[in-house]
Amino acid sequence: MLAYLVKRLFQAIGVMLVISLIGFAIQDNLGDPLRELVGQSVTEEVREQLRDDLGLNDSFVKQYTRFLGNALHGDLGTSYFFKEPALDVILKKLPATLELVFGATLIIIFLSVPLGVATAIRPNAIFSRVVMGISIVGISIPVFLTAILMIYVFSVGYGWLPSFGRGDVVHVFGDWDTNFANIDGLRHIIMPSFALASIMLPLFVRLIRAEMMEVLQSEYVKYARAKGIRPWRIYFVHALKNTLLPVITVGGVQIGTMVAYTILTETVFQWPGMGFMFLEAVNRVDTPLIVAYLIVVGFIFVLTNTVVDLIYGLVNPTVKLARMGA
Repeated sequence: MLAYLVKRLFQAIGVMLVISLIGFAIQDNLGDPLRELVGQSVTEEVREQLRDDLGLNDSFVKQYTRFLGNALHGDLGTSYFFKEPALDVILKKLPATLELVFGATLIIIFLSVPLGVATAIRPNAIFSRVVMGISIVGISIPVFLTAILMIYVFSVGYGWLPSFGRGDVVHVFGDWDTNFANIDGLRHIIMPSFALASIMLPLFVRLIRAEMMEVLQSEYVKYARAKGIRPWRIYFVHALKNTLLPVITVGGVQIGTMVAYTILTETVFQWPGMGFMFLEAVNRVDTPLIVAYLIVVGFIFVLTNTVVDLIYGLVNPTVKLARMGA
């Protein structure tokens, strides 16, 4: 375990360096931040002086080296628009994004497992065919279109759910406000969570179904049936446990992917999270905030993948963590 953690730590450092390098390299192609900071009325001499003060005229190597040195002290730059440390701005938006991802994850878990198991047990039933047909449609429709359709039906058409914002949230601590503590907050998070889950839910249903069908043909399941063990115990205890091993691996990657998908979901629903903040930063050419966002999202990917590998080893003790990290 210790050897594996050390190896993953070095891998994580390498990945984060690559992400920071790529993010820093593309910032010059996003536009001129001075255009958003000072407008068009400032003289060229003043512009050049500001560029010198901000270090924008330095070479790429010098700028990147300075950025890495500051990053080691927790400083990812100062947002041009918010006039605050970029990391502080992101941390203020992070709780809203994490709550949205958490809501989508709950939907995926509580729908994909029973649907995947049910369609695997009776693959030729009408119900299974309908679920598989809907899953194909769900994979094909982009997140933003699903979000728009949900707003049109449930907000504009029937007026059942609010179409934007977080609503009446409850303060927990620090910058963390939750939607899960009252009815209004829950009503506001339902549609964004379903929209975010819509692209991942069909994938997990099909994955669980495929793995479950394979496990149900194994010898130990046939032996369990011959012993007279109740079917529900065979399906949800013996078979499902082995089915979940590849699902956990894919799930860890997809949870990190959902953080990236929140850009579209948060934009449509005007959800005040990191994704919505990132698009605003792109429009304002707020390069420190853009680079900081890419680094934070990359860190979330690395962290979730490491945690998933550890969980995989706990679920299946035969897996050697040191070999997994090789």
